[in-house]
Amino acid sequence: MGKTSYRITLIPGDGIGPEVIEATCRVLEATGVSFDWDVRHAGAAVAEREGTPLPDAVLDSIRANGVALKGPVTTPIGSGFRSVNVGIRKALDLYANVRPALALPGFPGAHPNVDLIVVRENTEGLYVGIEHEVIPDVAAEATRIITRRASERVVRYAFDYARRNGRHEVTAVHKANILKITDGLFLKVAREVAAAYPDIAYREMIIDAMCMQLVVQPEAYDVLVLTNLFGDIVSDLCAGLVGGLGVAPGANIGETLAVFEPVHGSAPDIAGKDIANPTATILTGALMLRHLGEREAAARVEAAVSAVAREGRITTADLRSSQPDARVVGTQAMADEIAQHLS
Repeated sequence: MGKTSYRITLIPGDGIGPEVIEATCRVLEATGVSFDWDVRHAGAAVAEREGTPLPDAVLDSIRANGVALKGPVTTPIGSGFRSVNVGIRKALDLYANVRPALALPGFPGAHPNVDLIVVRENTEGLYVGIEHEVIPDVAAEATRIITRRASERVVRYAFDYARRNGRHEVTAVHKANILKITDGLFLKVAREVAAAYPDIAYREMIIDAMCMQLVVQPEAYDVLVLTNLFGDIVSDLCAGLVGGLGVAPGANIGETLAVFEPVHGSAPDIAGKDIANPTATILTGALMLRHLGEREAAARVEAAVSAVAREGRITTADLRSSQPDARVVGTQAMADEIAQHLS
């Protein structure tokens, strides 16, 4: 019997997306795992051609394949189409955003011993986008939605993730001291879910205190579960603890579907110059491998990324200032070096 070949929806994205996706595919293929890439396009360039940044064919492909690897896409600020990322999450009900923050040896700026997981609710809160002007140019209003269903399933996902991956504690992060009804509901549900997992320790932290603690002693935390906006902010804070957005992987998980994408943006100012750091996307690929059950291959990719960083012989342009003795290389050369370290 031949080995499994995984059919994966591949969305190159905008800006630097096609470059970091190409680099990542080469590294993933170098593991020996077989892939059948179903290439689909979404984003700003597609919107110009087809009138929408997210064609139905992209969503249909993800539904058919179950898993997608996606590059960053451009989202206009203040006008134009809404986020493609938000559109995919809503259309496919990808309710949990998972952001590991792991301090790999050799990465400049990394806080030592950080190894935590941020689980962010992905479908509601302020990001439902219900807002309007009360008085034009004077006052505006937004609606924040928190439901029992969404809170329960994201908290349960955090506890299941902890149990599945040998984690020992889940912290629910909230602002229920002020937002007594909305965050109060989230916190009530978190306590109810926690009671069903006696093997996993549970604690609670107010969001502002959590941010301070992550700066002071991030190594003291394991799995964090948060509502949408708070999770968005804290996940970027945690990326800063381990070297920045250039090394931060991410995943969006639903009941049966999963989309894996790096955290950083499309950086159109450097697109096509072969200078983008592919590390975040490569580590995102490792997350995808683990999701597919290819844990050994995932571990080899992470070890190869760490080995290249630890050796300090080469670096990408964004990390030049913190690795002055390293030779600066481009996106594809960095991917080639990582692939050569796979063992």
